[in-house]
Amino acid sequence: MRVAYFECFSGISGDMLLGALVHAGVPFELLQRTVSALNIGAELRTTRVDRSGISATRVEVLVNGVSAEAVSNPAEHRHSHTHEHDHEHAHAHEHSHSHTVGETQKHNHAHGRSLSAIREIIGKADLPAPARKLAIRAFELLGEAEAGVHNVPIESIHFHEVGAVDSIVDIVCAAVGCVALQVDEFICSPLNVGGGTVKCAHGEFPVPAPATLALLKGAPVYSAGENAELVTPTGAAIIRALECRFASFPRMSVDSVGYGAGSRNPAARPNVLRLSIGEEVEKQRPVELDDQYQHVTILETTLDDLSPQVIGYVTERALAAGALDVFLVPVQMKKNRPGALLAVLCEEQNAQPLRELLFRETSTIGIRTRRERRDCLERTLLPVGTPWGTVRIKESRLNGTITNFNPEYEDCRKIAEAHAVPLKEVQQRAIASYLAQRQTNISPPGTDQSAPKPGSKSQVA
Repeated sequence: MRVAYFECFSGISGDMLLGALVHAGVPFELLQRTVSALNIGAELRTTRVDRSGISATRVEVLVNGVSAEAVSNPAEHRHSHTHEHDHEHAHAHEHSHSHTVGETQKHNHAHGRSLSAIREIIGKADLPAPARKLAIRAFELLGEAEAGVHNVPIESIHFHEVGAVDSIVDIVCAAVGCVALQVDEFICSPLNVGGGTVKCAHGEFPVPAPATLALLKGAPVYSAGENAELVTPTGAAIIRALECRFASFPRMSVDSVGYGAGSRNPAARPNVLRLSIGEEVEKQRPVELDDQYQHVTILETTLDDLSPQVIGYVTERALAAGALDVFLVPVQMKKNRPGALLAVLCEEQNAQPLRELLFRETSTIGIRTRRERRDCLERTLLPVGTPWGTVRIKESRLNGTITNFNPEYEDCRKIAEAHAVPLKEVQQRAIASYLAQRQTNISPPGTDQSAPKPGSKSQVA
């Protein structure tokens, strides 16, 4: 299954997501055509920037030739819009603040756009249907969050002119870019929301901003690093619209990686969003006993009056009848009789025939049966050459890393008998051949994490 994974260790905003998409391979020309289709007087500019030593892609929204970030970020460019009052904006990544109808009327904000107006803009643009649906959903989520914070109907929410243009471009281009990835699922790390406070039109609030926190309900969040707003309302709305699954880095084969840069460049950490795209090797499932693990059935009985010859015979018959394993444990039984605990491991469908075998071939009058969980490593049989013939090596892996390898005993035994050489010499030559074959397959050096390291069990063997 093809997946995309967002690592939000420095938060997420609209511009960071656009940069990550372009860096990961989404054509910048596709996003440019998307902005032109919106017909709202905006354009995009892309540059490669350095963020704490990480080369990343920066995508900026230009409104009438001026960076929307320069207009809405007071940390670098303070400004005020004079209608009947001075009004400051202070969102760190992009400004998507909103006002209710009552506030708009009171302050005479004639240039606000309602949610229905934004829906109309997106609806008229020549966009892929899935991207249009995704973008509208993101704005609806953003509007619902703002309406909930202010306790007003969603259609009472109006977005300021510059902030709305910036947000429309970010959300619609993000939707088009994410659809272009053609992935089956979006996965997101826990989100670093930052810290400190953020200035909104109606006062100073702790980070995350009210609308952002409303959008992040149920998502794993934390605060680390500098005091700054790291997750913006626009970034949170996009994550929610994508219906991301929240998890740690998935087990996947990565095809492409993109780094999207934020506007700031703090010294303590790279202010980037990392996007990894590839095939998930094994879909993570909920930890449910009957679904996540293999199970075995164990048949168990104690014997104190049976010939060892018969027990050996029964062991061979049980293995031939489908038992996964058979073992004996010496036990002290009643009346101080020495005996043996005979245990048979099998799959559930083979339990009844094996149970009948034990009743028929041994002296037992009772068998204990239980079902237990079994965790197994991935196993592969690899043929290797020796001076006397081919030996199979059983290779075991944990999360893709080799943990054990051993030559198959039966292969080595047959060669030892056929060529009159010591069994241990056959085993040693098979291991040496296997290690040489592994070393040959390592290209370029250092990229195969399964290669034996100095002092490791593999080398010692």
